[in-house]
Amino acid sequence: MNKYLLKTEPSVFSFDDLMKEKKSVWDGVSNNLALKHIRSMSKGDLAFIYHTGEEKQIVGIAKIVSAPYPDPKLKDPKLVVVEIQAMQKLKNPVALSAIKAQKKFANFPLVKIGRLSVMPVSDDEWESIVSLSK
Repeated sequence: MNKYLLKTEPSVFSFDDLMKEKKSVWDGVSNNLALKHIRSMSKGDLAFIYHTGEEKQIVGIAKIVSAPYPDPKLKDPKLVVVEIQAMQKLKNPVALSAIKAQKKFANFPLVKIGRLSVMPVSDDEWESIVSLSK
């Protein structure tokens, strides 16, 4: 099972919105590297949901519940989406500043490639972030 981080602007679509909807299509991604990461997703993979903007924190965990497929709202087969399902809100959100404060995250894409909206998360990074949220 692979793990990812998905960024969203909470004023547009927040983790609370996902919790209410229970399931949603993750769309609106156009960056080539981010799309490559979406194409590598499989049903059952997990993803942190990260709020951008003023919050800058990981707030919840979602599950990928579909294989990637072309965005049905657009006519470009390169623009793919997946469906995600809310799993749990983190007890304590993990701020970007807390992640940057730890040397072990120096190569984490959230730190190195701040503008990337979809990124892989290693098992070690995942476990460290989960620990920070407790």
